[in-house]
Amino acid sequence: MKYLSVFLLLFSFISCQITETLTINSDRSGSIEVYSLRDENSFAQLGRQDFGDEKFIDTTFTFRDYIVKYQDTFVKFNKADQALFTEHANVKMQIKLDPIQMENFNKVAFDFKNIEDIPNLYESLGLANSLKENYPIYRKSYKIKYTFDGKVFKRTLAITNPEKFEKDKKEMDEHEKIYSKYKVMQSYTLKYYFPQKIKSVSNSNAIIGSDQKSLSLKFQLSDCLKNPESTNLEVVLE
Repeated sequence: MKYLSVFLLLFSFISCQITETLTINSDRSGSIEVYSLRDENSFAQLGRQDFGDEKFIDTTFTFRDYIVKYQDTFVKFNKADQALFTEHANVKMQIKLDPIQMENFNKVAFDFKNIEDIPNLYESLGLANSLKENYPIYRKSYKIKYTFDGKVFKRTLAITNPEKFEKDKKEMDEHEKIYSKYKVMQSYTLKYYFPQKIKSVSNSNAIIGSDQKSLSLKFQLSDCLKNPESTNLEVVLE
């Protein structure tokens, strides 16, 4: 496998911290970023201390760069797949793997004018790899939709492939049995910033910032993977 697919394999849920940061401006435009960090202390606990085969990587690109660079591969995909790639065209990605400094992360970001235009950023790196390597597209078993009407914000996650989801869930259960004895970092955090003060939040665990315009909500990553709909959220602004 090329470096991108290898890097993705390193981000298993057993040693990862994911932060989803969303900012909405007063004109309803904004930005979203998904930052995935491999926790090296957790990784070392699992006996993964040999970094000899890992090479330094620090690359930044947009999905459009890949469409242009791998145009010969792009045209081989069917129209539906090409449309999916194009949907992610403005997604920006950074992949960094530094075996010396033990720094391993990826960032996937998107600037939007309309919040409903946000593609499924959790698929972007996998789609980029499919395009680069001419692999079959691997879809997530869920889709996340964001809406905002100026007063009410909603984050809605829906299972789109129940059969695949159940299969993935069983695999996660098996992983948990193996790694339950380790104290590994598995966090999933939502950090949201709004143009007005927050009136109410559907999840009582959300921590509202001192400016009352931001919130932070933290989950156990493994819990989210088994019950992703638990991350659904509704925020009402004043």
